[in-house]
Amino acid sequence: MEDMRPLIGCLPLFRMAQAGRDLQALAERLLDQAKRNVNAANALMDLAWIFSITGEHSTAVSTQAMALTLQQHFHLPPATGETGLRLLALMTPGEYMFNAPLECLLEGSDVALDLLFLGPDLPFPDQLPPHDLLYVAIRESKENLPLLRTLAQRLASHPMPVLNAPGRLPWTARDEASSRLSTVPGLFMPPTVRVTREALETELRERDFPLLVRAVGAHRGLDLMKLDSFVDTAHCLDTMAAPEFYVSPFVDYRSADGQFRKARVALIDGRPHAVHLAISDHWMVNFINSHPEMSPAKRAEEAAFMAGFDADFAQRHAAALAGIHERLQLDYVVLDCADAPDDRLLLFEVDSAAIVHANDPLDLYPHKLPQMRRVFQAFRDMLGRASGRPGGVTSISRP
Repeated sequence: MEDMRPLIGCLPLFRMAQAGRDLQALAERLLDQAKRNVNAANALMDLAWIFSITGEHSTAVSTQAMALTLQQHFHLPPATGETGLRLLALMTPGEYMFNAPLECLLEGSDVALDLLFLGPDLPFPDQLPPHDLLYVAIRESKENLPLLRTLAQRLASHPMPVLNAPGRLPWTARDEASSRLSTVPGLFMPPTVRVTREALETELRERDFPLLVRAVGAHRGLDLMKLDSFVDTAHCLDTMAAPEFYVSPFVDYRSADGQFRKARVALIDGRPHAVHLAISDHWMVNFINSHPEMSPAKRAEEAAFMAGFDADFAQRHAAALAGIHERLQLDYVVLDCADAPDDRLLLFEVDSAAIVHANDPLDLYPHKLPQMRRVFQAFRDMLGRASGRPGGVTSISRP
């Protein structure tokens, strides 16, 4: 029996936290509902998202597991109140970033989103929820490979359109992507190998420095080190406890002013769209640690980057971006990239589950909302084309 209490969803809960709402009080109410109703899976799922937002990650995972013992299927109605399209997303248990954040991409749209969680103890059901098209939202990882292989077989003859086909998602792994994309014209993705902890020292002895060593499965700059010489190996092994690592050459992509600039670009049905531009004097740059909230100059440069993206960045790197789409054959993927010193597109990562959102404060980032409207509309248009049900306008508003 499915919980009849409506699911709040992660995005509204995040916005509540942003606005200073008391999530602790809401969590207590949800916990009380769960205790009073043995079928309160929606309350438990929302509670798990609250724990994730507040940084209580282990509690978030265990609470989500409790929800999934009650039901695998969760429903989020369209923001417009009227359903124009029914999208079924296949998910895997775990942290919010384990799956593509479709809730963000569908903000303000007429798309009804159904989440179906699958895993070793969560079998593929005999009957799927009604849908117009299916989207595999599961992020590539070593742990998810068996599931993705199973889904590739199960969905080979699926009667409805399937986006981000599961057999292609493993191509986004750092080592696989660097190999698959190595001959794309105008593109440089540093060659990347995956090595075990035991083999790391041997691998590094044969390499030229500096090198980047990253724990397999790590994202957002976590468990990532720059090694300037072999003597840094011991510190690397002491610092990171991972059983496997990605090793790649470090590329110094500083601009003439000494700043590192890293762009996030969404490839939607092969067309590139600007998501953000991070600027920092440190090589390990992402949007959060670049602190644009403290720099009007950085925010102004990002606004200019977005305004001129189609005529400048996307045009200069058109061949590389088209090659990425051709080799990966994914309907939606996010690129973290930069201008290489030799003017090629320098690609750091391809990720089907990277965060793309419209959560930045409007007073600091007035340029973001119009751009995110364009991104979200492009995503909705892609769904419409794939399903044969075009139309549907995405409308995001902020007070």
